Amino acid sequence: MKKGYIIASVNVSDPEAYSTYAQASAIALKANQGIALAKGGQQQILEGMAGARSVILEFPSYALAVAYYQSIEYQTAKGHRLNAAVANIIAVEGS
Repeated sequence: MKKGYIIASVNVSDPEAYSTYAQASAIALKANQGIALAKGGQQQILEGMAGARSVILEFPSYALAVAYYQSIEYQTAKGHRLNAAVANIIAVEGS
């Protein structure tokens, strides 16, 4: 089975509220068997545009990646992010 990924490019405007979001979204991540491969840390934009912070989450399947985003737990956490950051978030099926 191919793995699934959530890739987010984020610009944080309120670090304290974003921290609350990150803690709450970790519950949804665990519930959907996901792991964080990268969150924050050093990055270099090689081409195009990206947020100041990047996040890559891995799931056992594409369906679980989408289920993570659609889950009640994540949607509740998302409420904390909406006033704390602007994000582009995509689900990707692995090869």
